[in-house]
Amino acid sequence: MAENIVILGVFVADTSYRADRAPRMGETILGNSFALGPGGKGSNQAVAAAMAGGEVHFLSKLGRDPFADMALATWAKAGVIPEVTQHDDSYTGAAYIFVEEATGDNAIIVCPGVATTISPADIEAKADLIANSAVFVTQLEQPMDAAMRGLEIARAGGALTILNPAPAAELPQGMLELCSFVTPNETEAEAITGVCVQSIEEAKKAAGIFLDKGVGAAIITLGERGVLYHDDNRSVHVPACYAGAVVETTGAGDAFNGGFATALARGRDPVEAARFGNATAAISVTRPGTAPSMPLLDEIEQLLAKSE
Repeated sequence: MAENIVILGVFVADTSYRADRAPRMGETILGNSFALGPGGKGSNQAVAAAMAGGEVHFLSKLGRDPFADMALATWAKAGVIPEVTQHDDSYTGAAYIFVEEATGDNAIIVCPGVATTISPADIEAKADLIANSAVFVTQLEQPMDAAMRGLEIARAGGALTILNPAPAAELPQGMLELCSFVTPNETEAEAITGVCVQSIEEAKKAAGIFLDKGVGAAIITLGERGVLYHDDNRSVHVPACYAGAVVETTGAGDAFNGGFATALARGRDPVEAARFGNATAAISVTRPGTAPSMPLLDEIEQLLAKSE
């Protein structure tokens, strides 16, 4: 049985600024530190899944520039198999990340660059790989029609499909019906369902709306409260794991999705896969950065053993 994971998404170079607060419009303030590193939701998820032991293929586009070199080096180190093309007529993506020093909370602007040209035709070129995968994952940083075509091919091939609807956007008709799992955070869940998610009960209500829209199961990530798993047969609050003091939350959602995908590809029950994703995220937030914060399989398993 196939255990490979195919992830469609975007690589961007993260330019991360830490300061006591965000500047107001027209204001310049002094920051506390700066870091440059690999990011992009899809790429982060691919790194997380590969570090957690998955066989991961990543579909995207890059420019030919130093940020592309960073991407290829990041994937090689993590064990991600790149299914990418490189182009001279545009740039590799970049992101501005502001991190509030006291809390680790963040605000982000993403410019995906050449990845904005990923098309359904690009997805068709990898149809065999997608159709024969165990798990297919996508988000909404690349064009919507490419994500839609990927989900269609994966679903037709019998793969489990995961949509991480981030950044929040209006979804095309029929997209949610193609999803075995949808993994929004509270903000994204509210944007799609109209339910303000501030409690477990509100998360259940939002999750029910996702199921009404055709999703197989909704997994709403709740930050330090863990996640809510909800399908037609059960609704389970999966508490967060604790791995240490929070340093930065930027990559937490991507860590969860990567860990969850790897556990599913290995045949774990979805609730157990959510616990695995929680442990992956818990370790990631104790470290700075996004892709560099992703933990190894042994670290995840040790935390799960301590958390039982």
